[in-house]
Amino acid sequence: MLIKVFGSAVFGVEAQTITVEVNVDQGVGYHLVGLPDNAIKESNYRIAAALKNNGYKIPGKKITINMAPADLRKEGSAYDLTLALGILAASAQIQSVDIEKYLIMGELSLDGSLQPIKGALPIAIKAQEEGFKGFVLPKKNAKEAAIVSDLKVFGVENIKEVIDFFDLGKPLEQTIVDTRAEFYKQLDFPEFDFSDVKGQEGIKRCMEIAAAGGHNIILIGPPGAGKTMLAKRLPSILPPMTLHEALETTKIHSVVGKIRDIGLLSQRPFRSPHHTSSAVALVGGGSYPQPGEISLAHNGVLFLDELPEFERKVLEVMRQPLEDREVTISRAKFTVTYPSSFMLVASMNPSPGGYFNDPDAPVTSSPAEMQRYLGKISGPLLDRIDIHIEVTPVPFEKLSEDRNGRAVSKYENGSSRRGKYRPGALMGWIKYIIMPK
Repeated sequence: MLIKVFGSAVFGVEAQTITVEVNVDQGVGYHLVGLPDNAIKESNYRIAAALKNNGYKIPGKKITINMAPADLRKEGSAYDLTLALGILAASAQIQSVDIEKYLIMGELSLDGSLQPIKGALPIAIKAQEEGFKGFVLPKKNAKEAAIVSDLKVFGVENIKEVIDFFDLGKPLEQTIVDTRAEFYKQLDFPEFDFSDVKGQEGIKRCMEIAAAGGHNIILIGPPGAGKTMLAKRLPSILPPMTLHEALETTKIHSVVGKIRDIGLLSQRPFRSPHHTSSAVALVGGGSYPQPGEISLAHNGVLFLDELPEFERKVLEVMRQPLEDREVTISRAKFTVTYPSSFMLVASMNPSPGGYFNDPDAPVTSSPAEMQRYLGKISGPLLDRIDIHIEVTPVPFEKLSEDRNGRAVSKYENGSSRRGKYRPGALMGWIKYIIMPK
């Protein structure tokens, strides 16, 4: 008996529907074709245990499974539930009247419980575009997928629930999310606030200008001057994300499995990779391409602390994404493109010793050592950083003052809400152009 069930594969930030054809015939054997990777090939062990622990079994017949289109590489364990239901339906252990109307994805544990998958949001978008009646997936991904309107999303915890749904008509609980309410719920609660910074009024003024215009910025100063603190609070003064930007950002984080129960990302992302990160980790790639840090920072901030400590070849790969606002990863059989419109914030010491511009510390580095240190950053990369700021330590008297730092620029018309910085007001008061002398 031949049965078709449907899953989905994610390429880049887009999904493609995969047709899983299961044929059960006379004979003995288990044949899985259609360019599956090792995780999919191992699925028969997980499926066999999960079915046995829930009162079902893999039939002792010849089972042939084709994952079409057969020329596309499929990866991951998210097809376990799809394959299991196809085997049950093809062997007439369950009814299969409406099974072709649903898109089904999920990783099986040996007891039949479902583990979360990656890319639930782009898969749900594709399911809605192709007119599927519903999307059955692990419950931990249900809130993420339910962002898509006009698609019934059913989050399940065990394969038995799905079997009862198709075989006995037992209803599943539909997950419903108000996308706009979900978006606005987290909009006004940044993790770090710009008003926490005391002193550094000139530096904050420069960062306000950078935030208003989306300029890349580099902070140069000795250790303890507050460079990292300022950078971490920069997202709180950026204009709030639009709903379109939030959906676009959520899709990227969904592909790498970083959403789960969050639903919709409404805060601008802040990514701070370690200086030992490789070029692939920063830009993306791998045997099965995944988004890198620059794509995870899309519509947000990418902070590179101790910029000269990064390998030069790692920094050079960012030059094109900084210009094009996207990164294209090419392989022999396919090409994927990830968006990477981010604001680059970098920090560095002015010298190897770190205290060159600190008036209270002696200079311990020779001119040659300083030249070698500063030469680790190429000129073309520095040309793409619009604003260079010299940061000096804040005196103890300023730090010990019993008041918050300036939260709103003196050039802004109006007052801040709850004493905090009002992000949307920045665009109206920028009237100055930074030009070289």
